[in-house]
Amino acid sequence: MRLSGVADLPLHDGHVPAWLLTRMKKLAWLILRIMNDLYGPDGIVERFAHPVFFQAFNNIIGMDWDSSGSTTVTTAVVKETLQRSDISVRVAGGKGRHALDTPKELGEIAKLFDLDAEGLVTASRLVAKVDNALVQDGYDIYHHAFFVSETGRWGAVQQGMNPQVKMARRYHWLHAEDFFNSPHAGIIGVRQNQVLNLASRHSKGNRDVVLELVNEGAAKVARYLPLLRGQAPLVDTPYYHPYVKLDVDPKTVLRNLPPPKSVADFRELLLKYRVGPKTLRALSLVAELVYKAPADWNDPAVDPFKFAFAVGGKDGVPYPVDRRTYDELVALLDAAVEKTRNDPGLHRYLAHLAKRAETWRFPADKKRPT
Repeated sequence: MRLSGVADLPLHDGHVPAWLLTRMKKLAWLILRIMNDLYGPDGIVERFAHPVFFQAFNNIIGMDWDSSGSTTVTTAVVKETLQRSDISVRVAGGKGRHALDTPKELGEIAKLFDLDAEGLVTASRLVAKVDNALVQDGYDIYHHAFFVSETGRWGAVQQGMNPQVKMARRYHWLHAEDFFNSPHAGIIGVRQNQVLNLASRHSKGNRDVVLELVNEGAAKVARYLPLLRGQAPLVDTPYYHPYVKLDVDPKTVLRNLPPPKSVADFRELLLKYRVGPKTLRALSLVAELVYKAPADWNDPAVDPFKFAFAVGGKDGVPYPVDRRTYDELVALLDAAVEKTRNDPGLHRYLAHLAKRAETWRFPADKKRPT
C-alpha cells in the first residue's frame, strides 16, 4: 500500500458523544461494504494491519486525529459493524478486559469460518507476548484486537501506554509466519532512542545466546548477573532501556528461569515458560556484555491527517464535526453502495475521485496537537 506518514498518540480522556458514534458506525459500514466489494475480506484485514490506513480510517469517520482513543474507538466501531454484517471478517478482543476475551471470541470466529482455533489463539498470544516482552520501549499493552477473514488471514492491532510521557503507541501485524525477525507491519508512535528490540532480525544472534544461557541453567547465569549491577563503565555503549532501572535483582531473574536444557526456541520461552521483559532484558545484556552478541537498540516505530477534513474531528481539529456534511456523505455513500449492486462501473467513478483526492494538500496551519 502506498501510504506513508506519522501520527502521535497522546493519552486522552473523554468519550464519543452518542450523535457522533451513531454516524461513525453508519459511515464505517458503508466504507467497509465498498472495501469488501473492491478488495474482499482478506483485503480488509490487510488494510487495517497497515498503521497509516488505520489512522486515515479513524480520521475520516471523525475521531480525534492524534489521540490514543483513535485506536480503541475505531477498533470498537469496526468490530461492532462487522459483527452485524455479512462481510466475512470478524474482530476479537479490544481494550482492557475485552482483550482477555480474545481466546473465547477467536474460538467463535473459528467455528463460524471453519478455521483452526488453536492456531489463531497461539498467534494472538505470540503477538501480545512479543510486544510486551521483546519490544521494550516503555509502553505496556492494554489493547489487543485480532482481525480474521474467512480464509484465516489475520491481522492484529495492539496499543500500549506510557503514563510517564503521557503517550500511546500502536503496533500492527499482518499474518506473520516468523514472530521474531522484524515481524511488524508497522508501529505508530513517537520515535525514541535506546529501545531494546529483541523482535528485530538484527537481534537474532543475541536471542540465540539468550537461549544458550537459559538452557545452561541458573547456576551459570548467576555468575554473570552481578556484572549488570551498575554496569555502565563495563560497556562501551549507552544502550539501555530509558524507563527501567538498570539494577538487576539476580534472585528474581533466576527464579523466573526455566529448567536447564528445556527450551527449544523463543516461542516456547514466551508461551510455555512466560519469561517476562525484565528477565529477558537481563539475559540480553549478559549476552551483549559477556558474549559480544549485541541486540538491536533501534526503535521500530514510523500523514494521514488530511482525511480528518472529510467531516471534521471530535477534538475540533481541523474543524468541529459538521453534522450536515456527515449525514450527506452517509446518504451519498449509501446510494452508491446500493447502485453498485446493479452498476459495477460506479467503482471506476469512485476510483477517479480517489485520484483527484490524492493531489490535494491540506493547509499545514490546520494541523495542531489537541
